[in-house]
Amino acid sequence: MSTPPLKGIIAYPITPFDPDTGAVDHATLRDLTDHLVASGSHAVAPLGSTGESAYLGESEWDAVCETVLNTVSGRVPTLVGIAHLTTEGTVRRARVAARHGASALMVLPQVYWKLTEAELARHFAEVAAATDLPIMLYNNPGTSGIDLQPETIVGLARKIPNLTMVKESSGDVPRFTALRELSEGALSVYNGNNPVALDAFRAGAAGWCTAAPCLVPDWTLQLYTAAIRGQDEQADAILAELLPFLQFIVGHGLPRAIKAGLQLQNRPAGPPRAPLLALPDEETQQLQALLDQLASRSNLDGDVLTAIPHTP
Repeated sequence: MSTPPLKGIIAYPITPFDPDTGAVDHATLRDLTDHLVASGSHAVAPLGSTGESAYLGESEWDAVCETVLNTVSGRVPTLVGIAHLTTEGTVRRARVAARHGASALMVLPQVYWKLTEAELARHFAEVAAATDLPIMLYNNPGTSGIDLQPETIVGLARKIPNLTMVKESSGDVPRFTALRELSEGALSVYNGNNPVALDAFRAGAAGWCTAAPCLVPDWTLQLYTAAIRGQDEQADAILAELLPFLQFIVGHGLPRAIKAGLQLQNRPAGPPRAPLLALPDEETQQLQALLDQLASRSNLDGDVLTAIPHTP
């Protein structure tokens, strides 16, 4: 089996906006990115849906890409989301990310018209050929409207040498095993569906792509640690504590929920960009309660594993 280009906790930063001007707040973006690296994330993945990339102009997208990659400065790998409605736009973003030192590229088939298999194949082939960077195919039927089956993905990977990774966000856990087996280990598979994180690791996922480290980095790292060590009882206990939070941030929209959480932690990142609205007050109070509960379950060193007792 090939060595995964990325592994572990792959953290997704939000894109902060100035509350008065609406412009990207690059100083805050640098702080937030540095916090993800300093708190132990194994990789940083800007410009996904959490980063509101669909609402950025091209010059803004370029500037966010540059700021994040310069801030990471090679300390951990970087995975840049380059989704665009057009192949030309996706290719352009791929080249910008490569120029600024991205480690890998993530490609979601962002579409208006439903694409045929031939159109999907051409799109991924042209994007992959634009650079020599490894490509992560992002399957997220909930946002893209396209659900790529394991057989289709493996067929694409066999034709595109640098398509070596798949981020599977359907929540269908058996797909992790299917992708690995059908590709004979050539594809590294990553989980993008927060609530099934532990099941995904147990099914062989190389990493977890998540915005949760923006607010609770210790919990995500300890879940990963317990999973890879085979500490099943501890991993189950950690997920039981973390699951209500994960379900909340997914259910209320990642940009809204993460930005509300950062405000609660006195790390303001501005509002989401229209048409998104800030998380309502009642939901913000629910998020505060969830964060308080998680904080109360960690010890002073932030070691979740020792904070949760073993069952006799």
